[in-house]
Amino acid sequence: MDTRTFQHKEYELLCSAKALNDGRFTPTLIVVKQVWPTRPREIAVERGAFPTAEEAIVAAHAQGLEWVQHYG
Repeated sequence: MDTRTFQHKEYELLCSAKALNDGRFTPTLIVVKQVWPTRPREIAVERGAFPTAEEAIVAAHAQGLEWVQHYG
């Protein structure tokens, strides 16, 4: 699994690309608030099969930014 970490406001976005059996990738996202309470939350990402890990990570990052804007 390929993972990248992004900082946005007081949040850390852990964006990953999980390999599928067909050689494509699906995104995953975990959001961690950097101030109390710091409980990690796995956020549902629109499922899809992306041709590269980078594209899946970009999709997870976009979903993380949207989540922080609406719920953070």
